[in-house]
Amino acid sequence: MRDDSPLPRPPVGPRHWPMWLGLAAMVLAARLPWPLQRALGRGLGALAFRLAGSRRRAAATNLALCFPQMPEDERAVLLRDGFRDLGIGFLEFVRAWWGDATAMRRTVRIEGVERVEAIRAQGRGVLLVSGHFMTLEMCGRLMCDRLPLAGMYRRHRSPVFEWAVRRGRQRYAVAMFANEEVRPAIRHLKQGGILWYAPDQDMRGKDTVFAPFFGVPAATITATHQFARLSGCAVVPFFHRREGADYVLRLGEPLADFPSKDATADTARVNAAIEAMVREAPSQYLWIHRRFKRRPEGMKAPYGR
Repeated sequence: MRDDSPLPRPPVGPRHWPMWLGLAAMVLAARLPWPLQRALGRGLGALAFRLAGSRRRAAATNLALCFPQMPEDERAVLLRDGFRDLGIGFLEFVRAWWGDATAMRRTVRIEGVERVEAIRAQGRGVLLVSGHFMTLEMCGRLMCDRLPLAGMYRRHRSPVFEWAVRRGRQRYAVAMFANEEVRPAIRHLKQGGILWYAPDQDMRGKDTVFAPFFGVPAATITATHQFARLSGCAVVPFFHRREGADYVLRLGEPLADFPSKDATADTARVNAAIEAMVREAPSQYLWIHRRFKRRPEGMKAPYGR
C-alpha cells in the first residue's frame, strides 16, 4: 500500500528563494553529528524561551491549567525544560526528514508491535493515536522500521516547505494524507493499513466537542471516533518519549469497545490516553499550542492577547 505517486514539481520562482535558503540551512543542520545537534537544540530552546514571549506565556498558562497543584517553582522549571526540548525537537524533526537515523536506531526500545501485528492478522486496520510531542517525527521514523505507517498532517502554508517535508516523510512512511484527505485515509484503514494520527490540537472543524484534557474542557475533533466507526479499525495509543539519549516507543492495548455510539465519550477517552502520555514525558509535549483557546459558552479564553 505504499504511495509511489510522484510529488508535484517544487516551486522555484524568485519569491520562493528565501524559503529555499532557509530550507538549505535546515538540511545542513540535519546532517550535523547528533551530540552537536542536541547541544544546538538546547541553545535554540533557550533563545526561544527569551524571545518568544507570547508562546512562553501560552505555555505557562497551559501548565498552570493542567498542573494546578504543582508548586509554581516546579512549573517554572518544567516551562524551561519544555523550551529546551522544543529546541532539541526541532533538530529531531529536520533529522527525521532529511538526515540519518542510525544513531537513534542504536538506542531505541520498541514495545507492543506484536499487538498491532495481531490486529492486522485479523484483517483490520489500526489507527495509532498519539499527541503533539517534540519526539513525534523521529519516533515515527523509528517505528516505520518495524511497521508500515501512514500519517496524517496539516498542510504547510509555504509550497516549498510542503514539498520538502512531504519528500522527506515519504522516505520512510508508506503514505501521507493531508487533514482534508479523509476518504483516502479511511480507505487505507479499510484495506488493513496503519494510520498515525494526533488529534490533540484545536482544528476548528465542525466535528468538534468539548472533552476534558487534564480536567479542562478542550475543543477536540471527533475524528478518532469517526475513523473507527467508518473503517472498523482498532484504535491503539502510541506512547513515545526520549530518555536521555534513548528513545522509548510503546504501543498500548487497543481501546476496548471503541467506538461506542457516543462520540463525545469516545473523544474523552482519547484525550485521557493522550493525557497519560503527557504525564510520562511532560517537558516533551508541545505546550506552546493554545490548546484551550476555544471555550464553552460563558467561559473566558485564558490567554489574553
